[in-house]
Amino acid sequence: MEKDRLSNLKNVKFDDLRKICTNYFGNPRIKGSHHIFKTPWRGDPRINIQKEGKMAKPYQVKLVLKALEKLKVKNEKL
Repeated sequence: MEKDRLSNLKNVKFDDLRKICTNYFGNPRIKGSHHIFKTPWRGDPRINIQKEGKMAKPYQVKLVLKALEKLKVKNEKL
């Protein structure tokens, strides 16, 4: 489960986070170092991730977790 892989916000590899985002939100639009994913809703949480060395930035991991939760809730309503 993705939540388990993302539970330690400071210990998430960027490539792992990118793969999770691509799996749920499709291919990103890349602008410089930013990987921007389109979500099925307008507004926050937006998915915009970037590397910090080989790791993902902790606050961005937190945003991805929020987006995955919102996606789960949205899918349950269908």
